[in-house]
Amino acid sequence: MGGQPGDGGERHWTSVALALVTGTLAYNVVEAVVAIGAGTAADSIALVGFGLDSIIEMGAATLLLWRLSVERGGAGPERIARTEDRARRFVGITFLLLAIYVLAQAGLMLWTREAPEESTIGILLAGASLVIMPLLSWGKLRAAREIGSAALRAEAKETLACAYLSLTLLVGLGANAAAGWWWADPGAALLMVPWLIREGLEGLGGDPCDD
Repeated sequence: MGGQPGDGGERHWTSVALALVTGTLAYNVVEAVVAIGAGTAADSIALVGFGLDSIIEMGAATLLLWRLSVERGGAGPERIARTEDRARRFVGITFLLLAIYVLAQAGLMLWTREAPEESTIGILLAGASLVIMPLLSWGKLRAAREIGSAALRAEAKETLACAYLSLTLLVGLGANAAAGWWWADPGAALLMVPWLIREGLEGLGGDPCDD
């Protein structure tokens, strides 16, 4: 947990969290536009799906901005607690939406036997996300610990999920090119589904003070 309400250290970490979530939202906007555009041009289900995942994460980041802005504005403990609970539950819903997305996309790729299409822009985007998203996630996890926000912690884990999806996209592209393993990308993505569902259910019904 962070300091007491009004504590200078907590105000600092709330400002840090706001900057990190704003950065996440801005990056996801770019990521969605580039991925959907490149995926449409390359006729790639994987890339278009990656862009749709970014849109889901944009929703979570937007609500976190509201929750953090309320605290930064000096709201009382009761209002902060209400916004925290709503944000945590909303992020839980986005985790479940992300699980549905992964299941649908992976299932479609396995059904159609369509490998991730080669796309230089897609490879560069996935590589950039693989570097940027873990850094943003680490920063938000630290800030969440300092201010005691389960909602921010959950959103940080969702950012980490984006990094994992970036990795599966790169693995899928590489494995298909090197060994013809067209199923590597959807297979790796499916491994994440149980974790996504667990995090989603915890967000919807868990104790906000749980780690």
